[in-house]
Parts: sequence; structure tokens; C-alpha cells
Amino acid sequence: MWQRIQSVFLGLTILSLILGLLVPVWVGGGEGIEYRLYPIYFMVKQQGQITTSQYVPFCITAILMVAALTIAMMEFRRYDNRFLQIKLGTLNSLILAGVMICDVVFSNQMSRAYPVPWKFDYSLYLTFGAVACNWLAIRFIRKDEKMVRDSDRLR
Repeated sequence: MWQRIQSVFLGLTILSLILGLLVPVWVGGGEGIEYRLYPIYFMVKQQGQITTSQYVPFCITAILMVAALTIAMMEFRRYDNRFLQIKLGTLNSLILAGVMICDVVFSNQMSRAYPVPWKFDYSLYLTFGAVACNWLAIRFIRKDEKMVRDSDRLR
């Protein structure tokens, strides 16, 4: 199973989605206040005071990431059925596109709402990496399927 390159790309997709759930998407701050947007929640932290968090609507990103992670795991385990892998990979691409849209929209909302110095953080880049790895996995699965169909035709 691991000898196929698409399995490596699917493993990288799974790893980047797991890590993307744990690190921030957007970070901003200044003058003793720190703002962090995670895929699960938005956090405001002030020096010497209690941290406040807001989960809705930001948890939509985490829900989509968990759905994409689940589909990527199912796609990884179904190495014996390439047609199903292609279908799952295409569905996963759509869900990952939703994750990217949520990341960008919520980050832009935060940068408009809080006019402080800010930057995109690792979760956004890990999501883009997951999309690229998922796309490469689908490409190599299709290549495998074409090779099998061509070899059946020669018999």
C-alpha cells in the first residue's frame, strides 16, 4: 500500500489536515492584546486578563476539516477500489475548497474588524498543501487506473 505514490500523497493530506486543526489561521495583535483565529474558534487574549473565545461561526472551518480528514482516511483505506478512490478524492477536493474559502473569508473579516498588524499563519498554508496533495493523489490514481485498463486491453 505505501509503495504507491498516491498513498504517500494521501498520507500527507491527512497529516496536514490534522496539523491544520491545531495551529492558527490568522494572528494579529498589538498594545497588549493578541488576536488568534483557529479553525475551531477565535481567541482574544489581553495581558493580565481572562482570555475570551468565540466558537460560532468559526467552527464551520473545523467541521469541514474533520469531514475532509475523514474522507481522506476512507480514500486511503480503499486502495483496492480505484474508482471509489477517485470519487472520494473529488468529493474531498470540494470540501477542501470549502475549507479554503472559510479560512480566507474569516481571515479577511478579522483583518477588517481589528485594524492591527496581522499575518496569515500555518493552518492556511497547511490547507493549501492538503489540497495540492489530494489533487496529486487523484492524478496518480487515475494514472494507475489507465495503466490497468491498457494492460487488460493487450491480453
